[in-house]
Amino acid sequence: MKRLANLWPQVTSFDNLYRAYRLARRGKRNRPDIIAFSLDLEAQLLQLRALLLSGEYRPGRYRQFTVYERKLRVISAAPFVDRVVHHAVMGVVEAPLDRRFIFDSYAWRQGKGVHAAVNRYQRLAQRHAYVVQLDVRQYFASIDHCLLKAALARRIGDARVLQLLSLIIDASPPVMTHVGMFCGDDLLTCVERRHGIPVGNLTSQFFANLYLDDFDHWAKESLRVPGYLRYVDDLILLADDAYQLRDAVAQCHAFLERLRLRLHAGQTHIRRTSEKIPVLGYQVSRTRRWLRADNGYRFRRRLRAMAARYQRHQVSLVDVGKSVVAWTGHARHAEADKLVACILDGVLFQRDTEASAPAG
Repeated sequence: MKRLANLWPQVTSFDNLYRAYRLARRGKRNRPDIIAFSLDLEAQLLQLRALLLSGEYRPGRYRQFTVYERKLRVISAAPFVDRVVHHAVMGVVEAPLDRRFIFDSYAWRQGKGVHAAVNRYQRLAQRHAYVVQLDVRQYFASIDHCLLKAALARRIGDARVLQLLSLIIDASPPVMTHVGMFCGDDLLTCVERRHGIPVGNLTSQFFANLYLDDFDHWAKESLRVPGYLRYVDDLILLADDAYQLRDAVAQCHAFLERLRLRLHAGQTHIRRTSEKIPVLGYQVSRTRRWLRADNGYRFRRRLRAMAARYQRHQVSLVDVGKSVVAWTGHARHAEADKLVACILDGVLFQRDTEASAPAG
């Protein structure tokens, strides 16, 4: 594998840092920290460039908060200047490394995404009789720092870029999740080996794709199941023989152990592709898809909460509209027109001094 070289001048060029600043502020330009950075933009970027070139740049502390999306998630937000650095380095290294990923990796890639992954599953399901879905347990929290750095070093030959990426990895907030012991570990290994990358980082999205890239190529080129696709930590394997899939699952377990990853126990049932199965937020058959019921319930609760906040002048209709457009865009890729209409017609947005305004 030829390693990427001579990346550092591109990463640290003023033009690249300015482009990274514009990307990092997108959708957030009214935040106080971004306004303060922007008031003296040229000086801020020149100072950041000087810190990078001198090797004195150090990432700041993350701000952490929780969100509930079917389960409680801890989201980590890096300081704005660090997000500029993330965009600067990813803007140089991501595209050439992305071209080496397999076609059937669908998360956070241009031209891919959830809907492309579901479309691909349906095409594969029409060709093959059986499917098994695998889910990596605590994926982001389990990513091993040493193995991640080694994967980067196999692909990147620029020492200063590797040093910067190592700083970003090392700055990850501590993860309390216990990932367990693996073959060859002693009692100190779990303490000494750092693991976990922050959910919410641009770099973490790329690292999550990269960390399983060797597994993806192995699944395509050596495991030789006729159908395989991945979306972050959700793996889908398809074949015409259930016994082939059963053997493939055992081999996947063994390979993932080498990456210090484990699959969710009890979630590796082999099913016929003629059945309706859950795939990335939808219930999917070979030719049709439906919105999961809990998805509609969650959005209805969120919409009612936004209506209450709107009544208290805590949110604008513009913000509400963005949320509605995002959800309806997802829902209308399924057979959900009646459900969408029912949810939107059932919530009114009004303030004491205004007439009622429908959500849709």
